[in-house]
Amino acid sequence: MPLDPPKRWSWTDCGSPDDLIEVQSLEISPEPPKPGQPLEITAKGIVKQTLEEGTYADVLVKIGLIKLLSKRFDVCEEARNANATIQCPVEPGEYTVVQTVDLPKEIPPAKFNVHVNAYNADDASAVCVNVLVDFTLHPRGLGLW
Repeated sequence: MPLDPPKRWSWTDCGSPDDLIEVQSLEISPEPPKPGQPLEITAKGIVKQTLEEGTYADVLVKIGLIKLLSKRFDVCEEARNANATIQCPVEPGEYTVVQTVDLPKEIPPAKFNVHVNAYNADDASAVCVNVLVDFTLHPRGLGLW
């Protein structure tokens, strides 16, 4: 019986019970993610308090100790630009968000750490998520692509 390949990504909730969003699950497709191909991300969670214009996310992407990206995103503006199914204001309730992103072909074979902290317009913590994505190649023919 062949062994299933190890998962090439993982996530952890780094927030607190007081956060405005409770992340229940994150899933990606394809698994593993492949450079140069679309990646579909499905997030399920509970919004505990209305999220309005001014909600923002600080995103940090690193390889080891090397910082590749540190950027603040306007969550509502990004949702509008992406034609997301959920738009601001986001009322309390359970949601499933599916978003597709095109991964660049030039992703180096490395382990990426993505840290996301989001806040509402009053700077109250909305959510904190850490994601590890492994784009390294494995020996013995278990390469990603």
